[in-house]
Formats: sequence, structure tokens, C-alpha cells
Amino acid sequence: MTRVKRGNVARKRRNKILKLAKGFRGSHSTLFRTANQQVMKALRSSYRDRKNRKRDFRRLWITRINAAARLHGMSYSKLMGYLKKADIQINRKMLAQLAVLDPAAFTKVAELAASQA
Repeated sequence: MTRVKRGNVARKRRNKILKLAKGFRGSHSTLFRTANQQVMKALRSSYRDRKNRKRDFRRLWITRINAAARLHGMSYSKLMGYLKKADIQINRKMLAQLAVLDPAAFTKVAELAASQA
């Protein structure tokens, strides 16, 4: 059996991990074993938080819509119910943008929904 030297493969594997760990603080970016642990943790966190980001934004939009709806004398749930009955299909992201950037347009939408429901 011939001897297999793994130096090249092992070095490439380590350098790949160290490249991912660039920018981490202290030995987390220089020592392979700690860098490997931190990279695995970072990848786990980024996977989890890609899902959480969607939840967080939806919660933010709902909060903004609720605040704007209460200025017009109705709750968030009433407004969404009225929009559904009036068959006005605007998603929460767009409603929140209207509430923040164009309150007059949001007022029109809320009045239209309330009148037709």
C-alpha cells in the first residue's frame, strides 16, 4: 500500500473554515478549532434567524398598522376584517408603508374598507 499524504487536503479544509471566520474576534478567527466551533455556531444562527426575520417584520408591520388604525377609531383586527369584506387585497407590508409614509392614502383605504363592510 502506498503512503497518502493528506497535507494539501487538510490545509484546504482548514483554510476554508478560517476564511469563513474572518472578522471574528480574538482567537475565534485564527485558531482552527475555536474558529470551527464559531463558524458552526454562526451558520446555525444565520439559518435560524432567516426564519425569524420574516416573523419579526410581520410583527413590526402589524404594530404599525394597528397604531394607524387606532387613529381612525378601529382596531387592527377590525380593519383587517373590513378589508377582507370589501375585497381590498393589500398586504401588511404595503399597508404599513402607507401608514408610515402616506397617512392620507391610509385614511382613504381605511374609510373605503369601513364604508363597504
